[in-house]
Amino acid sequence: MTKRKIKKIVSMSITIVLSVTLLFMIFVVISSKASGGEPNFLGYQLKTVLSGSMEPTFSTGAVIAVKPLVNTENLQKGDVITFLKSHNEIVTHRISEVVKQGGNVMYQTKGDNNEEADTNMVPSMNVIGKYTGMTIPFLGYFIEFAQSNKGTAMLLIIPGVLLLIYSGVTIWRALKEIEQPANKKDVKETA
Repeated sequence: MTKRKIKKIVSMSITIVLSVTLLFMIFVVISSKASGGEPNFLGYQLKTVLSGSMEPTFSTGAVIAVKPLVNTENLQKGDVITFLKSHNEIVTHRISEVVKQGGNVMYQTKGDNNEEADTNMVPSMNVIGKYTGMTIPFLGYFIEFAQSNKGTAMLLIIPGVLLLIYSGVTIWRALKEIEQPANKKDVKETA
C-alpha cells in the first residue's frame, strides 16, 4: 500500500470519527434536554447510576438501559426495576418479594449491595421500567457533564471546531497538491 493510500484512509477515518462524535454529542444533548434529563435511545430510557446500592450488578457512574413498561403488575421476584421512590427520586433495585393485596400489587425491593430491604413497598403504579441487562460503565459521568451548561457548550463546540480545523487542513493540503503539478509543468517548459 502506498503512502498516499494510507494517508487517504487515515484522513477518511479521522473525518468519520469526528463526524460521528459530533453527531453523538448532538444526540445526547438534545435527547437529554428533550426528555427532561435522561436520554432515550430506540425506545429505552438511559438512566445514570448515582449510588453503589446495586454493585456488583452495575457500578456508580454507569448508564443502564431501562425498558418502559405498560403492565407493571406482572413483575417477578428477582427482576430489577426502576421506580419512583418520592416526588423527584428515581431508584433502581431488585424485587425481593411480590405482595398482592386485593387488586393492588406491591413490590418489596432491595439493592444488591444493601444489607436491608428498602423501608417502603413500591406500588406497581410507581414502576417506570425494567432493567434490560445492558450497562455501559462510566458513561453516566459523561452524561451528567453533558447536561450541565458548560458541558453542553463544550460537547457541541469542541467536536465542531475540531471538524472545521480538520476540514481546513484537508482543503489546504488539497490546494497544495494542485499547485505542485502546476509548478512542475512550468519548470519543464522552460528547460
